Amino acid sequence: MFSCLIRCGLLLLAALLAPAAVAQQQPLRVAAAADLATCIDRLNAASGTGASATIGASGSFYAQINNGAPYDVFLSADTAYPRALADAGLADPASLFVYAHGRLALWAAAPGIRVDNGLRLLTDPAIRRIAIANPEVAPYGKAAKAALQRAGLWDQIRDKLVFGENIAQTMQFVESGNAQVGLVSSAHLAGRRAGWLLPADAYPPIEQGAILTRHGSANPQAVAYLRFLRSDKGRALLAECGFTLPTGRE
Repeated sequence: MFSCLIRCGLLLLAALLAPAAVAQQQPLRVAAAADLATCIDRLNAASGTGASATIGASGSFYAQINNGAPYDVFLSADTAYPRALADAGLADPASLFVYAHGRLALWAAAPGIRVDNGLRLLTDPAIRRIAIANPEVAPYGKAAKAALQRAGLWDQIRDKLVFGENIAQTMQFVESGNAQVGLVSSAHLAGRRAGWLLPADAYPPIEQGAILTRHGSANPQAVAYLRFLRSDKGRALLAECGFTLPTGRE
């Protein structure tokens, strides 16, 4: 009789604890801008949330979430797309913050190309293919187009441009030789040949926004993930990955 009471008590305790265990195991899906490709696995592991990430163009993720894609956290390469989701009731506006600032760099895989000549290099007849991210869906592409327009080069070199779906694919175009040079994210250049950083005032600031989606609002791990990004540990990791950190905790 006594042993039966113990077994029954243990079963009751297990039943009471089961919902908490299920909540802890709830999967966490992160939609991450392509400039995070070299960093996102480290961020996910350090967050302790069991997060898994999909890499892509911020504009594409905006469209997917708008159409019901079950992402819990959206790490965009800008703040416009997350804010648009919040305006549509598909994300929590109070959760939006700037987690990093991106930088554009002119980069070539071949050592014979002098990227330190700056944007004027792009008018050289020997440069026949220039890669940038698609300005329609990728914030880095919008920034690259703005930089070329401010420099008075957009119309002059437009026929040379090849467009990556996102900034990671843009980098691949240059690495593979499908483009001789590219305007890429400085965060992608760790361990590679140095690029030429465009002046910060050459294009609008690339403020990268994180937000909790409506789907993620019921997932405690999503809240924990965003808290981690704002922590000293999360910020230090982003800095190690080549991102500029926002001042304060925007």
